Amino acid sequence: MSTVVRFALRVVVLAVIIYVVTQLVSGITVVGNTEGTFGEAGTYLWVALLFAIVNTIVGPVVRLLSLPFVVLTLGLFLLVVNAALLGITAAISDRLQVDGFWTAVVGGFLIAVFSWVAELLLPLKVKA
Repeated sequence: MSTVVRFALRVVVLAVIIYVVTQLVSGITVVGNTEGTFGEAGTYLWVALLFAIVNTIVGPVVRLLSLPFVVLTLGLFLLVVNAALLGITAAISDRLQVDGFWTAVVGGFLIAVFSWVAELLLPLKVKA
């Protein structure tokens, strides 16, 4: 499977995960664009693409800078990092709304757990 196809599949899976999280957490909403080319599903794909880009570009820098806190809290600070990445995505997009810090922590935790489960079930990793 090519890298582009694998990335596109990851974005689609992430869009489904974000949809599930918006259904479970009342403070996280995606404002669907029903008049767009792909409708509301296209909005979830757009938000998932933005989150994937933020997580790919900003995520490693934030994780590296917060490494002392991650070690000190035995990894629990990664919840704050995931919440920050979700908040950055919400700040970039006018379609994603996150109501507060604790809502972002819960949403970031659920996205991380569901993404981990999806990686276990789907062959999305590059095999060396």
